[in-house]
Amino acid sequence: MQSNAISWFEIPANNLDRASEFYGKVIGQSLVRETMGPIELAVFPFERKAGIGGCIMTVDYLKPSDSGNLVYLSVEDDIDSALARAQQAGGRIALGKTALPGDMGHYAHIIDSEGNRVGLHAA
Repeated sequence: MQSNAISWFEIPANNLDRASEFYGKVIGQSLVRETMGPIELAVFPFERKAGIGGCIMTVDYLKPSDSGNLVYLSVEDDIDSALARAQQAGGRIALGKTALPGDMGHYAHIIDSEGNRVGLHAA
């Protein structure tokens, strides 16, 4: 039985350099540039054996959107700083910090440098 329903995600970008810089600032870590055949991408940090991975990519069949699927990025326990970094990097807050029930933490939505709506989650 699988422990995670999601194994990989891809966030579309019109400008990979700009998007990679944006997300690097928001999460406070650098993304790793890779090439897979004709596709260039910037991969979020993750443990290949233990975690869920994902990337930003520029490819003809994916277009940035603020109304499609919603991916949540972990920002550890500091959602306020992540929201501030997103704004400083040129993004905007679409849904401010919102408490989850019990001890599940907080979440928020941002619009990234490419026009995608992306969720942030802090435990």
